[in-house]
Amino acid sequence: MNNLNPNLNPDLYSRKLEYEPNRKGFGEGLLDAGKLDESILALTADLLESTQVEPFAKAYPDRFIEVGVAEQNLVTLASGLSAVGKKPFVTSYASFSPGRNWEQIRTTICLNDRNVKIVGCHSGVSVGPDGATHQMLEDIALMRALPNMVVVVPCDSKEARKATLALAKYDKPGYLRLAREKTAIITADEAFFEIGKANVLKEGDDITIIACGPLLYEALVAAEELERFSISMEVINCHTIKPIDSDTILKSVKKTRRVITLEEAQVAGGLGGAVSELLSSELPTVVRRMGILNRFGQSGTILELWEEYQIDKAAIMKVAKAMVKVAKE
Repeated sequence: MNNLNPNLNPDLYSRKLEYEPNRKGFGEGLLDAGKLDESILALTADLLESTQVEPFAKAYPDRFIEVGVAEQNLVTLASGLSAVGKKPFVTSYASFSPGRNWEQIRTTICLNDRNVKIVGCHSGVSVGPDGATHQMLEDIALMRALPNMVVVVPCDSKEARKATLALAKYDKPGYLRLAREKTAIITADEAFFEIGKANVLKEGDDITIIACGPLLYEALVAAEELERFSISMEVINCHTIKPIDSDTILKSVKKTRRVITLEEAQVAGGLGGAVSELLSSELPTVVRRMGILNRFGQSGTILELWEEYQIDKAAIMKVAKAMVKVAKE
């Protein structure tokens, strides 16, 4: 592809494209943040290796706390540590945190505006064989509804590292949503990242697609292929769901007047909900929300499940073609 956005991995459309779990980037970012700030702590609920906290725990054993299988205690302990000047990162599977301890997050962290970062790993349907009980799809909605909470959904391992470093300096409650499986490394090493600032990764005139998380790769590939059908799609990486970047979204939609949102989560209350709320008050526009539509997860490979829930490249292209066709009729 010519004129590739400098924020994108130069190997994006080649066979050299690499894959790794975005949780790995979190582990690297946490270790780097710990080197810069001695007040940063890490806590986990019997998931040291899976949540990529192990490197931090080995480097700083006096700043690591294992609470065992006790997610409610995990966040309340972190709130107390924050009250005395520490900056805790708490990690577990998203189905357990915030899935099991949302009330404690609400009351002890958000109500008191504590500087605690909740890291929800293994989110979305791409947890795969673990099935519906471990495929957390409602977490964006749960956390976005909380006053004082910042919600970040990185698209790849490089962005997850940058998000972790940014959140370490962000003096607010925060939620970082991570996946389990290896996914495409979309962004460049030097890609811009700032909490609350979305990135336009591809410019277009016909449709704006606003995506977050690993599915952003599907949006980029679909946008590239749609050029063959004379459909120009603008692709926005909306990694921060809250606070959402209203200016970038509104600027794009004023140009295209057609919107698709894409997420590996329930569209009710998720990214699709956030974008729809913004546009309904500022720029009424038809929005096609692609994500999980009032269903639970199930077992399968990542590609099988993306196809089943119609959130893969083929589904995006089908929706985009239909939107353009309707507009022309």
